[in-house]
Amino acid sequence: MFGYISPDTPYLFKKDETLYNAMYCGLCKSIGRGCGQCARTALTYDMAFVSALVHNIRGEDVKIEKKRCAVHWIRRRPMAEPDGLTVMLGCANTALAYYKLCDDKRDGEKRAALRHFYKRGFRKAKKLHPAIVDIIGEQTNRQAELEKRGCAIIDEAAEPTAEMMRSLSRYVLGEAATPSTDELFYAIGKWVYIIDALDDFEKDVKKGRYNVILNTYGQKDRNKVIEEHGEELKFILDNIFADMREGLCGIKFNFNHDLTDNIILRGIPLKSRRIFYGKCGEKGVQNEQEES
Repeated sequence: MFGYISPDTPYLFKKDETLYNAMYCGLCKSIGRGCGQCARTALTYDMAFVSALVHNIRGEDVKIEKKRCAVHWIRRRPMAEPDGLTVMLGCANTALAYYKLCDDKRDGEKRAALRHFYKRGFRKAKKLHPAIVDIIGEQTNRQAELEKRGCAIIDEAAEPTAEMMRSLSRYVLGEAATPSTDELFYAIGKWVYIIDALDDFEKDVKKGRYNVILNTYGQKDRNKVIEEHGEELKFILDNIFADMREGLCGIKFNFNHDLTDNIILRGIPLKSRRIFYGKCGEKGVQNEQEES
């Protein structure tokens, strides 16, 4: 994952903030248990969101206790106990981090050297859940092929990430997977890819790297892209968000889902607007939220 999925904090209930942080800490411990201590450094809140979502859909409750950890050892904090599901998601997180660094190597990024830091954890993830590693590896290779041939169609370029998320959700959810969960996870994957391309646009242009928005519109000035093609990009993002809402409406939850509703229905649109408009659009983003 890329670190884009987050809640709209001012509208997040205290109980849900506590749960969110507890799921994050529990997932961190689960990564250590399944993939080793080094792999824990790759954890993002994106996967904590996925953990909260799939636990709820599968009807598997978590046990939360106050504990200390190596990073926050002075004061105990609520942590979800590791379970089979979080270890599984920890393997996915580790494989995603490793393949992302392999992709950075293809792009000539210096940080790609860090992939050796996660190699042992990657091997452990492959041993525990080979299907997860295969899904991520297959779609990562598919993505690389599209980028190598300079794909200039946004939907086509976003397809491997979308399909990866859908396939991972089917594996993790097992019998609890439905067409609605397929639709939700597919839309999330597509959104992540497009919003990442928009966020990295100027950096990719500067470094001469592939970016589907650059290839699609052939314009190297981000402001001109937004000015000339902003309505089309908004239309694409709005349609993806509509698919998320439709998928979410069809899912049967077993517990309270205020946390994941906040992230999907408020956090994702807010992140979209912030990245779309950039820093100069922060005021406009706030005004949009007040109106909604």
